[in-house]
Amino acid sequence: MSTATSNGHAAEWTPDSWRTKPIKQCPEYPDQNALNKSLRELQRLPPIVHPREIVKLKEHLRAVAHGEAFLLQGGDCAELFDYCEQNAIESKIKLLLQMSLVLIWGADKRVVRIGRMAGQYAKPRSSPTEIVDGKEVPSFRGDILNGFAVDERTLDPNRLVKAYHHSSATLNYIRAAISSGIADLHRPLDWGLGHVRDPALKAKYSEAVNFLTDMLRFMHTIGADKSEKLDTVDLYTSHEGLLLEYEQSLTRLLDNPLHPPSSSSSSSSSSPPAKEYYNTSAHFLWIGDRTRQIDGAHVEFFRGIANPIGIKVGPTTPASDILALLRTLNPSREPGKITLITRYGAAKVSSLLPAHIRTVEDSEYARTVVWQCDPMHGNTQSVGGGIKTRAFSDIFSELQQTLRIHKEQGSYLGGVHLELTGDAVTECLGGSEGLDEDDLSTNYTSFCDPRLNEKQALELAFLIADHYRSERSDKATGTA
Repeated sequence: MSTATSNGHAAEWTPDSWRTKPIKQCPEYPDQNALNKSLRELQRLPPIVHPREIVKLKEHLRAVAHGEAFLLQGGDCAELFDYCEQNAIESKIKLLLQMSLVLIWGADKRVVRIGRMAGQYAKPRSSPTEIVDGKEVPSFRGDILNGFAVDERTLDPNRLVKAYHHSSATLNYIRAAISSGIADLHRPLDWGLGHVRDPALKAKYSEAVNFLTDMLRFMHTIGADKSEKLDTVDLYTSHEGLLLEYEQSLTRLLDNPLHPPSSSSSSSSSSPPAKEYYNTSAHFLWIGDRTRQIDGAHVEFFRGIANPIGIKVGPTTPASDILALLRTLNPSREPGKITLITRYGAAKVSSLLPAHIRTVEDSEYARTVVWQCDPMHGNTQSVGGGIKTRAFSDIFSELQQTLRIHKEQGSYLGGVHLELTGDAVTECLGGSEGLDEDDLSTNYTSFCDPRLNEKQALELAFLIADHYRSERSDKATGTA
């Protein structure tokens, strides 16, 4: 297979050509034979997701790139094997559904839902070791590599196969729950707002809740709620494509669902290829801020797969690198193929984002990328005792500034990328609950970065919706 590179020349690509490139965040297993055994097992197992699902998501993301839809992506920072159970899965599905309903009300666009789940088991780390109880031990790198317990820190290749089975089981239950009606809009949703302390904010949320419940009640009254589209939703899966040995093992040369039947004029040069390489570990994968080197192994691997791809863009990303990445990963300029996930921090977004937007929108890639805001990763801080947290005010500030900047630049912020959970955790400060440092110990359960709880996540959805409703109102009155 040949793929155009950023310098215009064609270079051969294979699922293992990344091995010829320098690599970062690569685990060094002590037992190579055990690793090879696990990789052979992964290569034998069936795909986790199907090319038809991947192609369908690409169609949705094309609509996002064109400003016709909004992308909601959320889930755990570091998914644990223990999260592969009914309540944890259902709580995330329900939260993403509630958030998407609020966003539909606010943005007046359909919402594309992608979960950070069914595979988000690996985490990049800045140091190979950390201090635990005064002792230096290998860093916890996610359940796919080692365990959180101090005596489980040795890299274990058997966890690669465990990750496959936990991902498959999680996605299997997602599909079963959705097909059984968990996303059925005929069912009442819990819109309790008792946690909201600010009267003005509560009034604003109540307006949205009343609208949504009245709309659903009206649809039921006139019989318009009988559509199958109200019984189910699409929910896609995603994770950071960090462990290339795992990703390669689940990358398969499969029939392209868009290729015309052999009886038609399939020989046309404009026809899509008959087969393409699909990474079947998830529908959507992204390259992290630590592994997006142009000449690195991760970019080399990602340039050959047909999946939609995300790229984290942060304070250390030169504008020139963004164009080089786009030309390497999307030489055909396919709309929606690349999602640029910006994550600067509230204090830096205004000084960095405008130049990045102009670099893309003034190039041949204008209106082809999905711009997505990750207001979480640039706003992490440590408080007493070294506890990692994030302030809701910083998260919202970065998102608010990003919305404003895109409006000023004439570009479209097409989505948000959030670390969240459907559980009542106390990991991020603030929000309408007013969580402070003393509250963090109440229910801090993350083994990596702090997540928004169910109420904070829903509140953020209301705030985004309010922005778009205000924008529409301004346009309608001519004050925009």
